[in-house]
Amino acid sequence: MNKDTDAIFKALSDSTRRLILDELTERNELTLYELTTRLIMKHELSISRQAIAKHLAALEDAGLVKSIRKGRYRVLLFNNEPLKDLLNNWVD
Repeated sequence: MNKDTDAIFKALSDSTRRLILDELTERNELTLYELTTRLIMKHELSISRQAIAKHLAALEDAGLVKSIRKGRYRVLLFNNEPLKDLLNNWVD
């Protein structure tokens, strides 16, 4: 296993991070505020934006989430390419 693979598995090992990916899969291009609101309201999590930002850092380190600037906001995007590459290495 290489460092990138370890980062992916580490990112996916946390249930909150998996919920974040689920939300970004359902509705891509969320701001941190929108994501926080969805996690609190839909999943009844008791979590701060700062805690979500830390989870996002782990997801970004693994390459699973990217952020881009759109005007005043930072928009979060799900990037499934690292997962595809990981699976292709095992399946091929």
